[in-house]
Amino acid sequence: MKLFLPLLLATFFASLPAADKPNIIFILADDAGIGDFSPYGCKYGSTPNINRLATEGMKFTRAYSGSAVCAPSRCVLMTGQHTGHTLRRANQSKDGLLSLPSKQITVAGLLHDAGYATGGFGKWGLGNPDTTGAAEKQGFDLFFGYYDQKHAHDYYTDHLVRNGVDVPQPQSGKHSWEDYSHTRIADETLKFIEQNKDRPFFCYAAWTPPHGDFVIPENPVFGQKAWTEEVRNYAAMVALVDKDVGRVMQKLKDLGIDDKTLVVFSSDNGANPEFIESLGSTGGLRGYKRMLYEGGMRTPFIARWPGKIQPSTTSDLLTSFVDFLPTAADLSGVPGPKGLDGHSIAPTLFGKGQQAAHESLYFEIYEPYFQQAVRMGDWKGYRLGTKATLELYDLKSDPVEKQNIAAAHPDIVRKIEAIMSAEHTPSPHYDAPEQGKAPVSKAKKKSSLPELLNEETTKSK
Repeated sequence: MKLFLPLLLATFFASLPAADKPNIIFILADDAGIGDFSPYGCKYGSTPNINRLATEGMKFTRAYSGSAVCAPSRCVLMTGQHTGHTLRRANQSKDGLLSLPSKQITVAGLLHDAGYATGGFGKWGLGNPDTTGAAEKQGFDLFFGYYDQKHAHDYYTDHLVRNGVDVPQPQSGKHSWEDYSHTRIADETLKFIEQNKDRPFFCYAAWTPPHGDFVIPENPVFGQKAWTEEVRNYAAMVALVDKDVGRVMQKLKDLGIDDKTLVVFSSDNGANPEFIESLGSTGGLRGYKRMLYEGGMRTPFIARWPGKIQPSTTSDLLTSFVDFLPTAADLSGVPGPKGLDGHSIAPTLFGKGQQAAHESLYFEIYEPYFQQAVRMGDWKGYRLGTKATLELYDLKSDPVEKQNIAAAHPDIVRKIEAIMSAEHTPSPHYDAPEQGKAPVSKAKKKSSLPELLNEETTKSK
């Protein structure tokens, strides 16, 4: 993917003493859809703290996660490479779980080498303990939470993991807030911020809510709603994420480091299909988690830094998780590694300098079946095999991808097909068919396609 890289703000930040380099907090919700948050039109509840992030910072309207499912999306975020180039392109591969290699450059490793304290809290998913991909081997001074994504389903677990070592989590059997894993993970997040208030730090708050299992100790706000218990709990888990975003913001103010800290909020992929009808979690967009239609990968993306980012601003910059590593490099004053698919969005954040623009964004995924997608300006291309017929949508006039207009624009189809061919690097761990298809025929034997997708993919999580 061809990028033009102008001279950005690295010279300025490199000239700062370490103590004056910005703290960076990236808060990543798990499986939350864009329609779950007030700044993006949530219809079933309110997320006042995340709304305050937007009113005090910048809201992006054309931002994408790294993929439409957990592990590859987080891999993109950590490495700055899209899923045509990353190691992880699905939760599982034909060789089982894949761990980041020992020489992989990650955001955490880059910032650690730049003098930052680095802490991660929540779900890692890119390498279990005793593998090269373990978080403490990928640049984190501290990681506390879940290393294995299957383990992350259990909110009442008997242990969490700190730097590869199991930490017992005594359970009362009453499913109280003290038993709930997110309580401990959020508390550890705040503790790390406080302990490192006098030096630059990177805090990766990869919190697990509202990911399933959909359980929560108490649900006073949504508990009486005429929804299923699963839906009621999901809504409460979104509210919990918002509450803890507020705790982070208050902690920064209490410590006097609010104006030294960039806070970013996003989600790793779109919402599960169970929450579309009742809650509108995908914001009316087509598709959902594990699908490369907009509902599966269009994400909330909000950035706040008092005194640096103009409040109540909105950006339509085309961006995705590939841009986080180069942005972090820019802010820390160190050069980013070669071979990245992203670039710094610092000029947009601060309204200074010339912003490099993506000519296109590329995505691929291998579960529950192979899919490719390209966003090129207002155009969106989608197909189910490396030589399959392309679907084409004009997202400006058709943001919900209803009208396939490929037949009317053969020139655009050819351009997007060329991008897909160029950006897809074959992987020995995944098979990309030339002619794939969604398992619609099997879905007809069940009650719905969402049920089929959930059945086929829960085995990998």
